[in-house]
Amino acid sequence: MRKFLLLAAVTSLTLLLGCGRSVIMETESEQYVQSELDKLAPVTLSVDMSSLSSQDSEVVKLLVEAAGQMDRIFLRQVYQKNIQIEKDLEKGNYEKYLELFKVMFGPWNRLDENHPFINAEPKPNGANFYPLDMSEAEFKEWVEAHPEEQQAFESNFTVIRRQNDGLTAIPYSQCYKEELDKAADLMRRAADLTRDESLAVFLRSRALSFETNDYYQSDMDWMDLNGDIEIVIGPYEVYEDNLFGYKAAFESFICLVDHKESDAFKELGSRMNELEQALPIPNSYKNFNRGAFSPIKVVDEIFTAGDTKAGVQTLAFNLPNDERVREAKGSKKVMLRNVMHAKFDKILLPISERVLRQDQVDRVSFDAYFRAILMHEVSHGLGPGRITIDGKETTVNRELKELYSTIEEAKADVLGIYTTQYLIDQGLLPRDLERTLYISNLGGMFRSIRFGLGEAHGGGVAIQLNYYMDKGAVGVDKDGRFFVNERRIKDAVRDLARELLVIEAKGDYREAKKLIDTFAVLRPPVQAALSNLKGIPIDIHPSYAVEKGMIN
Repeated sequence: MRKFLLLAAVTSLTLLLGCGRSVIMETESEQYVQSELDKLAPVTLSVDMSSLSSQDSEVVKLLVEAAGQMDRIFLRQVYQKNIQIEKDLEKGNYEKYLELFKVMFGPWNRLDENHPFINAEPKPNGANFYPLDMSEAEFKEWVEAHPEEQQAFESNFTVIRRQNDGLTAIPYSQCYKEELDKAADLMRRAADLTRDESLAVFLRSRALSFETNDYYQSDMDWMDLNGDIEIVIGPYEVYEDNLFGYKAAFESFICLVDHKESDAFKELGSRMNELEQALPIPNSYKNFNRGAFSPIKVVDEIFTAGDTKAGVQTLAFNLPNDERVREAKGSKKVMLRNVMHAKFDKILLPISERVLRQDQVDRVSFDAYFRAILMHEVSHGLGPGRITIDGKETTVNRELKELYSTIEEAKADVLGIYTTQYLIDQGLLPRDLERTLYISNLGGMFRSIRFGLGEAHGGGVAIQLNYYMDKGAVGVDKDGRFFVNERRIKDAVRDLARELLVIEAKGDYREAKKLIDTFAVLRPPVQAALSNLKGIPIDIHPSYAVEKGMIN
């Protein structure tokens, strides 16, 4: 437990927790809380929805309301005391604490290594997916003693609780029944209202998933969405589970599709097997069973909720995560254009001007930034997924456990650059993109690493940056400014891609840990550069025009 010894940085916050008990909780000062809020650039995300019919405008409002239930579920998933803490903050005069609490979905600062700002309790590795007092060893021992329960215990869609001196797995459909029932009702109403048949099919299918706890068919139906409204709603990413990486957190995106921009990427979506073949690993490690269909959509974000809203704002996503769906239909890459523009203008450009060598700064471009993010998402669909270890079929996620998220994010980043270069070499992308690609990627690394090494994206970026520096592919001049060594960067990208892919192909937990322990660190030159970024926002703090009744 971390102690706060400097009186100027400490205050007491009285909260009524559980059964009405009054507890004095150590907390950071309001000055600290305000300084953390100041690191987030306020942005209002408004979307021109004039192309939608009046019916579909009403559909959007219903879906935003349904997405709000994902906020409530995720708040419960993060910490068992979150609901009570929120109520007590709302009762008292704690506006700034409440604001940061809502940004972080809990009393820990996700942008400061999960540093507590309301109480001194460390963030549980297992969040609220497992009993707070349950150890990793206890979980494993229970599963070994009850092999018939292994599937339920390791499911993405159960929580583990104590029962009769033992452990039990409770389906999400039971644990979060109240919120899921409300969301399902709103989604069915939206399905009845919309003229988009693919949307109606998905909404009804996903509403049923909330009741059955089986998400396979609704994930399949989500792949077929082809209208103006793109929606994600349900449990997806496992980043919040830092104990095993098993449990999926609830989230939602509601977006408006730009069909013209999306159509421009159709050819890329059909080249997944070609990109797989181009990976720098033996053919025996390659995966050609994830489905050749890989649609890419360019959208503007109308609203987001739950896991994806907490802390760092998502730029793009690649779903679904179910390997069965990926093998049958591939995966869909969705690019959040208005979020990207906000981050590029307010964060990436100012960072690049301070950390990059002067002669390379002018080569940072939104096009290269956009392309790298796109290929990052494409690359989540490349490489090993379902693997065989000692004759047993398993998944990379299951074998790498809590290390998976960091390794997978690093892999997607590195392959994003590697595959972009491949497309340039094949004449499928303009050659002049190469001039901006690696420089823009380097500037983007300093944006991501500020999220902290405990966050999967930040840790994954630290691996890349330190690896490239050790290979002489990224250097630091006498003024502490970073630059790309264009003679070495391509080889370094290829070599790191190979290492990460082989770790995943072998499900090699030991090598994954070795790589993370060696490279997911802040070395002095990087620390010095980061200290020079004061005053530049770490991320954006969006508000949504749709919530304010400002739909165009």
